[in-house]
Amino acid sequence: MVIVPTGRMHVDELDADEALVRRLLAAQFPQWAELPIAALPAGGTDNAIFRLGDELSVRLPRRPAPWGGLLDKEFEWLPKLAPLLPLEIPTPVARGVPDDGYPHEWAIYNWLDGIDATCADLDLPRAAVDLAEFLAALRRIDPTGGPPPTAAAARSGYATRPRAPESARSPTRSTQPQ
Repeated sequence: MVIVPTGRMHVDELDADEALVRRLLAAQFPQWAELPIAALPAGGTDNAIFRLGDELSVRLPRRPAPWGGLLDKEFEWLPKLAPLLPLEIPTPVARGVPDDGYPHEWAIYNWLDGIDATCADLDLPRAAVDLAEFLAALRRIDPTGGPPPTAAAARSGYATRPRAPESARSPTRSTQPQ
């Protein structure tokens, strides 16, 4: 059995704290090095996220993994997608390189004000409508010229599986043998 140390999500997780963020900023983006830095209590599973001042966030990959090309995609596509979506999404501001004992590229994004949905008092019907509208807008975007599916999506078949036309889908699925 593998036990993940307290405060970590992964056995091979890289150390990332406010001091590391400050060192990286001082070396690469000194204009932001003196801004307040605060780790988010609930970052993502792939990235440690830090608030930087009032308007920015810093994202550092948590694990040693082949991240090649991910930031290229985000820096190209997030600004293109943002004006086409009904909800605000993070957009990249600056790109950091491996440095000062940190082995990966990392990035600075705009900060999105809000409350973590896991602890917010949500109007669930409104949230469901907002999510549906977001997904519908995302599906309307022409993917021509976009990045190909990730290897994980391709292995699952999700990205390449043909979909039945809406009119051919059954509104309910019977679990009874025919």
